[in-house]
Amino acid sequence: MATPLSAELAAAAARLVVEEGMEYGPAKKRAARDLGRGRGTELPSNDAVEEQVREYLQVFCADTQPGELAALRRLALRWMQRLAEFRPHLSGAVWRGTATRLSSLHLDLYCDDPKAAEIGLLNQGVDYELAGQQARGAGQDPYDVLSVSSRCEELGDIVTIYLHIRDHDELRGALKPDATGRTLRGDAGALRRLLEDDAA
Repeated sequence: MATPLSAELAAAAARLVVEEGMEYGPAKKRAARDLGRGRGTELPSNDAVEEQVREYLQVFCADTQPGELAALRRLALRWMQRLAEFRPHLSGAVWRGTATRLSSLHLDLYCDDPKAAEIGLLNQGVDYELAGQQARGAGQDPYDVLSVSSRCEELGDIVTIYLHIRDHDELRGALKPDATGRTLRGDAGALRRLLEDDAA
């Protein structure tokens, strides 16, 4: 059961996620700073923040968020088709249904060769940057994260797409559900079904 402080931090982080488009990790840290909590403060789990994000969206963004989410999902599907050879899977807020127009797209690419995706982007004339590296499990090397900017005509805005360059062998465990039974990512077929469900 969440403590009052943890619940307060989760709610404050959720506001930052929705209103400023922040990712969960930075949002939790800033929420702790904004509330005057020290570095040793135990931060809420991502699940707790996501629950607060869903509540915030329902109360404050019910009129706009579903349309923004659908536009981002359609943009994601176009990029997944474009990068189909790298077995793309959508993750993050756009997959989980909590995204707004401020959210970034996160695509996991499963590659036999970590440089293959970069070569593929270059061959398509796509400008990209190395956004950083993401830790794997203990004892495993981190993987590269590339960023691409793409215009979303429906939103009339530029969306940042993060491409997580993962090893092909990681695909086997990619679709395991989390503690709430939701999957953390889905392929193009799964995304199409979500879009069909949203439209129904």
